[in-house]
Amino acid sequence: MDRRIALLSTDANPKAALRREALARRSALQPDVRLSFGRRLAAEGLRLARLWRPDAVSVFHPLRDEPDTLELLRALAGDGFATALPMVVGRGLPLVFRLWRPGDPTHPGLMSIAEPLEAAPVVEPDLLFVPLACFDRRGHRIGYGAGFYDRTLARLRAIKPVHAVGVAYGVCEVAAAPYEAHDESLDAIVTEQETMIFTDR
Repeated sequence: MDRRIALLSTDANPKAALRREALARRSALQPDVRLSFGRRLAAEGLRLARLWRPDAVSVFHPLRDEPDTLELLRALAGDGFATALPMVVGRGLPLVFRLWRPGDPTHPGLMSIAEPLEAAPVVEPDLLFVPLACFDRRGHRIGYGAGFYDRTLARLRAIKPVHAVGVAYGVCEVAAAPYEAHDESLDAIVTEQETMIFTDR
């Protein structure tokens, strides 16, 4: 079972239902959609990085049927951006980020997701490409239920300007994602069909 999805709440709250339905739609996508999105994500992600000029960019390492982010990582590193992968250090804690470029070694982290080795330097990214289960056109996201990115974005945004870009297939869009006080909004969303930028943030 996908270790991220294993964190999902089992009760019948609205977030859990929307998450479950969106993930089912995502799992049914055809391989050609996945392949083309990887290419589009690399181009759009690089465009956004050039627009915002971050000191360091975090990109999640793909797991199972998540969008493929490896081409994006290659494009960013090839353009001279410092790239990093997130690391889970404990339940209830923000993520930690270590520098990583395609080709560098990884090891399985606490969630069985590829992470940089402990020797890689820790960085504080100011552009983050984040995974999600579903999203709406207000820039709200529903993650996998553990709250890692909400805690992380809240911590980073308290110390400096940070842009967060949701990465998702169009089938994961919902009419309205329930939004609570602790939820962190996205500055942009990239899908295989379009890029949404929320300029009022």
